Amino acid sequence: MSRHVADTVANAAATPEKEQPFAALGLKPDEYARIREILGRRPTSGELAMYSVMWSEHCSYKSSKIYLRQFGQKVTDKMRERLMVGMGENAGVVDIGEGWAVTFKVESHNHPSYIEPFQGAATGVGGIVRDIISMGARPVAVMDQLRFGAIDHPDTARVVHGVVGGISFYGNCLGLPNIGGETVFDAVYQGNPLVNALAVGVLRHEDLHLANASGVGNKVVLFGARTGGDGIGGASILASDSFDSTGPTKRPAVQVGDPFAEKVLIECCLELYAGGLVEGIQDLGAAGISCATSELASNGDGGMFVELDNVLLRDPTLTAEEILMSESQERMMAVVKPEKLEAFLAVVAKWDVETSVLGEVTDTGRLIIHHGGEEIVNVDPRTVAIDGPVYERPVAYPAWIDALQANSASALPRATEGDELREQFLALVASPNLADTSYITDQYDYYVGGNTALAFPDDAGMIRVDEESGLGFAIATDANGRYCQLDPYEGARLALAEAFRNVSMTGAVPAAVTDCLNFGSPENPEVMWQFMRSVEGLGDACMELEIPVTGGNVSFYNQTGDQPIHPTPVVGVLGIIDDVERRVPSAWQDEGNNIYLLGVTRTELDGSAWAGTIHGHLGGRPPQLSLNDEKALAHLVQGAALEGLLMSAHDLSEGGLAQALAESVARFGIGARVWLNDIIERDGMDLTSALFSESTARAIVTVPREDDVKFVGLCEARGYPVLRIGVTDGRDYEATLHVQDVFTVPVAEIRERSNATLPHYFA
Repeated sequence: MSRHVADTVANAAATPEKEQPFAALGLKPDEYARIREILGRRPTSGELAMYSVMWSEHCSYKSSKIYLRQFGQKVTDKMRERLMVGMGENAGVVDIGEGWAVTFKVESHNHPSYIEPFQGAATGVGGIVRDIISMGARPVAVMDQLRFGAIDHPDTARVVHGVVGGISFYGNCLGLPNIGGETVFDAVYQGNPLVNALAVGVLRHEDLHLANASGVGNKVVLFGARTGGDGIGGASILASDSFDSTGPTKRPAVQVGDPFAEKVLIECCLELYAGGLVEGIQDLGAAGISCATSELASNGDGGMFVELDNVLLRDPTLTAEEILMSESQERMMAVVKPEKLEAFLAVVAKWDVETSVLGEVTDTGRLIIHHGGEEIVNVDPRTVAIDGPVYERPVAYPAWIDALQANSASALPRATEGDELREQFLALVASPNLADTSYITDQYDYYVGGNTALAFPDDAGMIRVDEESGLGFAIATDANGRYCQLDPYEGARLALAEAFRNVSMTGAVPAAVTDCLNFGSPENPEVMWQFMRSVEGLGDACMELEIPVTGGNVSFYNQTGDQPIHPTPVVGVLGIIDDVERRVPSAWQDEGNNIYLLGVTRTELDGSAWAGTIHGHLGGRPPQLSLNDEKALAHLVQGAALEGLLMSAHDLSEGGLAQALAESVARFGIGARVWLNDIIERDGMDLTSALFSESTARAIVTVPREDDVKFVGLCEARGYPVLRIGVTDGRDYEATLHVQDVFTVPVAEIRERSNATLPHYFA
């Protein structure tokens, strides 16, 4: 039994003067007044709990809705061709052909991962996987996008160990390969790391399910783990307050995950779908039962009755309000026809999954919840789940941005001697954001399931969907907070372009986008300007590339005190490949192949890894972007891959040509002889720019000598700039990277420098 009698609807109507702790639940005075206006009385404590979590920034998108709408407005007919489910559902769904579909989404679990890194990251993986299950799909892969504080800060190791341990524990126990992601270190994330988790699932077209409570008399069933006290209030506080020393009580309680329970839940749900035993399934994540009941009801016939006493509890002392707000993990809610209930219960019993029938779908248009024989909630579910507050926050052009953009890297000193360039090259190779990340990624299982075609450290992860045909998908995620700090519009476009390019390098055709938009406080007008410009940039770029945004996540209040993080819109791009046997790896594996540079190099060092690592500088404007060039490069690589002309393809991004060469020689221990004179002569620049510029729409590819004429002819026919800049040469201990007339570095030394950085700080 609960430890106190729940506040009833009748009591709320009779005691309008009662003071309620709406502010402690994250509601503003005007929001509380609006709730009273909607209800025509004060809310019960249970209703207040529901509104507080569902009207939170995390659940309602109240500060971002007006900008996110453009993703649905900036859409062409071509963008709709493969889109089966778009924004507004648990995850987007894309038709990949042959009757197969892929569902994918990325979400944040940033704040819990600072408080309790292991469980925060673990439950972030679990939550995004349940979104995939709810679409009727089998989860097949995960990825993670991580941003930590300065690598040498004394608190960074705590967060890194916990987050990586949580991700690897949960994903590995689920049997899901982790096929890619990012790891970035920057002091701006010191008190607010970013832990973004992405999951992908596959399904046949006919197996697609949407979550709604339709059909009067259909049963509402809660199944999975029991409801406990973990995560209570997490959703409302999750995106409502920054972490500072004055407000520890406002920090979210962190959920506790059990991947073995979730693994059973996956198989149970798939059997329920296969047997046609459910009308829909909704996962219980942020806001728990409050979210599941209100969203299911508002997406269906509009009415639902729930008996809260039927919820199975881990902690019998939980109050009704705590039961409604609990974010305990590994729980799902299903809508089941009465005549199928017995068969439903037989399946969940087979999987030993605890289940309780909470209520049924009604035609009242109201969500009514009883507890202890009393009515404690009586609301229009749309007012809870859909028609929440919509804010047009003040927007202000940042007072500091003009000076930042004027402080270009062009004034920084350039090395002219080979020895100095060699040291700069090695400094970048060993820098935290360019060094080998296998210390982290080797804790993840890349290949479990047997369908991984590409994974770390390739440009994109790739999974085979159909064993017979070889049909598969590739996926990559990217973001560059430094570029976005300089120019959020261009920074968001550059994030999309890099993810698009990475997918294209594998031979796959980009088809759809998901995003996780990480920003500071929306109550800061300068942050809202950054957010507005980033969304505009991403929307415009998606329309130009003709790939739709299928869904995603907004995470606000990412800051330490009053200091926001760099705007960090993480962009994930999904691509389709008709046969994974034709995939192109990112590093060469054989001697004697010619190395070609595709694209044009410009002197673009603002915001670059070179400027930041060598000079500690951030300023100027990010590299210029031509999405027409990005499309042309993608089509060229896809065409060459289709004809079997490429042995490897690697995009040029952070660290420029130098980093791409370093990664290519280090991966399999095959060296290279490279010359820069043709780049310098054709594109007009110095050695520093030739090596470290981060100009876009570029890649290095390797081609067997017997295919040279055909490959160059393909480039010329498509009008894309191409230069032969080297040849793969030398193996194992004899391998070197020899940059003609500049420097020579043994591949063993490159590996040693790159491999040593993360273990030095964390091993």
